[in-house]
Amino acid sequence: MICILMLATITSQAQESFVLQSGDFLFQDLDCGDLCEAIEKVTPGIGDRHFSHIGLACYQNGEVYVIESLGKGVQLTPLAKFLQRQTNKEGQPMVMVGRLKPSYTYLIEPAITFSLQQIGTPYDQYFLYDNGKYYCSELIYDAFHHANGAQDFFHMYPMTYKDPETGNYMPAWEQYFQKLGTTIPEGLPGCNPGSIANSPYLDIIFSYY
Repeated sequence: MICILMLATITSQAQESFVLQSGDFLFQDLDCGDLCEAIEKVTPGIGDRHFSHIGLACYQNGEVYVIESLGKGVQLTPLAKFLQRQTNKEGQPMVMVGRLKPSYTYLIEPAITFSLQQIGTPYDQYFLYDNGKYYCSELIYDAFHHANGAQDFFHMYPMTYKDPETGNYMPAWEQYFQKLGTTIPEGLPGCNPGSIANSPYLDIIFSYY
């Protein structure tokens, strides 16, 4: 499958016209309960907006899709379905859009090609890098690492599952990893939607809400 770089005009529910481009990053404030709140509490946001999910815009046969790792794993999701997954009280999609700065757009095509090749890869519920699975931001990290000649583009940081206010593990994470039958991977390298949203290599250019 090949995604062609092209433009399309979509209209937000706020009646603002916006042009979405292949390779745009869609940062989503996904409400999945305590776990999403735990993710957002220990990751950076944009102003008062915090994100627990990320996908990459792509055109397939003239239609807009989002490449993402969610649920069972890496998949292509129609844009409309992605946007309506989580809305606020006004019915607006809780999504902000980031776009690579012009100097780095040459990475988009190989990053999309790599991402499409990962469709069907299982979701990484353990949040461990390089274990043959992908969580959402891990997929984006690897796609641009590959596109950048196997060199870091986005960066990994020591992951934490502790409440910044108390220094203790958050109960949601304790329960989550206990159900998996594994230890909490505190301090191991990883990435998250917030760190990518704050990358100096992209700009936040639009908010649906």
